[in-house]
Parts: sequence; C-alpha cells; structure tokens
Amino acid sequence: MLLSEGFGAGHTQAAYALSSSLRRVSPQVQTKVMELGSFLNPRMAPIIITAYKKTVSTQPRLIRMMYRSNYKKSLNRLTTLALHRMFYTDTIQIIKQLHPEVIVCTHPIPSAIISRIKRLDLLDVPLATVITDYDAHGTWISPEVNSYLVSTEQVRQKLLERGVEDHKIRITGIPVHPNFWERHQKSDIREQFHLKEMPTVLVMGGGWGFMKDEAVNAHLASFREQIQIIFCFGSNTKSLEKMRKDPRFIHPHIHLLGFTREIDKLMEVSDLLVTKPGGMTCSEGLAKAIPMLFHKPLPGQEEENSQYFASQGWGTPISSLDDITAWIHRLMHHYDEVVREREEMLDRIASYYPMQSAQAIIELIERYPFLTEKNN
Repeated sequence: MLLSEGFGAGHTQAAYALSSSLRRVSPQVQTKVMELGSFLNPRMAPIIITAYKKTVSTQPRLIRMMYRSNYKKSLNRLTTLALHRMFYTDTIQIIKQLHPEVIVCTHPIPSAIISRIKRLDLLDVPLATVITDYDAHGTWISPEVNSYLVSTEQVRQKLLERGVEDHKIRITGIPVHPNFWERHQKSDIREQFHLKEMPTVLVMGGGWGFMKDEAVNAHLASFREQIQIIFCFGSNTKSLEKMRKDPRFIHPHIHLLGFTREIDKLMEVSDLLVTKPGGMTCSEGLAKAIPMLFHKPLPGQEEENSQYFASQGWGTPISSLDDITAWIHRLMHHYDEVVREREEMLDRIASYYPMQSAQAIIELIERYPFLTEKNN
C-alpha cells in the first residue's frame, strides 16, 4: 500500500515509480497507490491543493519562512491529532480491506497519519517512508517509522542527528520509473515527436507547470534558428495556450507540449534540461545523465535540491540569462564535447542499482512477519 498526497506532482510520481519497480523485482507483489486526502475527501482536497499551489507561486517568502521555522520539528501534537480525527477511521477501514503487508508513504502527511495509528496500537504493519527530496525536513520523522529510504548520505546524516536509529535508514536514491533507466533509439523518438536532428533543449516546470518566466522563455526562443526547444507545461494548460498564441514561439524548431507520460523519451533525445529542481525531476534527469539548469527554485526543498546537485556538478542554478547563453553556445559550437561528457556520465551512473528502493521494501516485508491490524 503506497500512500501519497497531491501537494506537488513528485510525491505521487515516486509512489508510482516504486510500484512499477516492485512489480519488476517481484512480479507476484500487488500494489495499490493512493493519494490519501484526495481519496477520502474528493471534494475538499482539490480546494486545499489549489490554495497551496497558489500560495507557493505567489507567496514564496511565506513558504520559505514556514519551511525554515519548522525545519527540525516533527508535526506537532495538535496537527497530528487533527489529521487523526479527519482520516484515521476511514484509513483504518481501507487498511482492513486491502490487508497490506507493508505501508509505504512518499509524503509526510500520510506518514504522520499511519504513525499515529501505530502509536495508538491500532495497527501492526511495517511502515516505510520514502523522503522524496535531497533534504530531510522534520515533518518526515516519526518514531513509528520502521524504515526510511533516503536519497543521499547527507540526508542519512541529518536523520541521525535528529535521533533516527541507523538501522532504520537505507540510502536507495529517490525511486524513478524504470523507464528512465532504459535507453531508446533517438531516431525513433524524433520521429514520434516530429523533432529534427539538432541540439535540443527541454524546458520543464514540473507537474504543475511552474515555468512562467517570460524573460527566460523568450531568451531561449531567441536561439530558435540554431537550436530546437521543447517546452513541456505539465498540467498548466493556461500557460500552454498563452504561449501557443505568442508569435515568438511559433516556429518549426519550437515544440509546445502539455501533460505527457513520456518525459523519459524527451530527456533521452534532449541535450540540456531547463527545469524547476524538484526532487523527482532531478532524479529522473540524473538517471538520463542530462545536463541541467535550475530555474528559480521554490523555497525549501527545491532550494536544497538545487544546492545539492550543483555541489555534485550535476546541475547549475540560473543566476542570470548569461548562464543560459553560455550553455546554448556550448551546444552550438562544442556539441560533440557535450555528447561525449554525457556518455561518460551515463557510464558512471550505470553502476547505480535503480531498483534499490523496491528491494528495500521487499526486504522489509521479509524482515517483519506478516501482521494484521489489531482490533480496537
């Protein structure tokens, strides 16, 4: 049973990626992915998520302040009690129906809900929490979590500093869909998306399409005679339609796409990714070894993701339009060097085991004998 929430597309993407990996590692495993709040409150959840999305885009300072002020704190007792009263009865009923051998959470809210249910001795099923960023905010942490799956050694150290026992932590990387570890024929992808064989830049704003910087988009479009640009808007249909009417972006070398499930192919065929540094997007880009430019990280997790990837040499924050210009010139004048560096990067990451998260969940099931919920 994989539980997420719709506050950002990456959490649920991670749950589905882990679901796919689990079935590849062990075909007899059955999985159920669920955004808990949306499932239990289908009317209220979209309103809350829309309000959150608006706050993130219009009040970044407020989000940063909230993130930092509670950085080392778990969810407080009042919050967990409120979540418990809102969700616990229905959540218990779902668990009784599905009878899972392990519960995996890719968002801190369902992790807190399941943790409280376990704390009240109403549930005796192992709980794994997948931290879907390159940082460890305090809201992820609960004593009842049996296993934390984390992205890096740095995140592991942060959990240890906050009292999490070492045996509960596994460095597995953030789970990405197995498709991102596969290699495709670029000629087939070009044919599918009507692309030309030329240096290509992929521009993404995450699942919510937060890529509305007109200066950056226009600057990229100014190179449309020399490079090919793919703008991917996710679910942001408003921005997509607006750009489709803008003459600056009407050109054979500019491709405007809405939501697609084939980001792995678009990354494969592209030579540079301009993106918001969400944990999932960064991890997918790493699996494809595509060079990344990070655009205006959202406060909190995205800032931490950007800093980590920059420190590893896997991405560069955009500090000015000159950063974009420098990369475009590399693609135009040193394309063979860019391709060679990417091939070398692919060789290095080939040693990573992409199914580590799934294997850790299988081991958790094997380590804990099958336990059923306790009747209250």
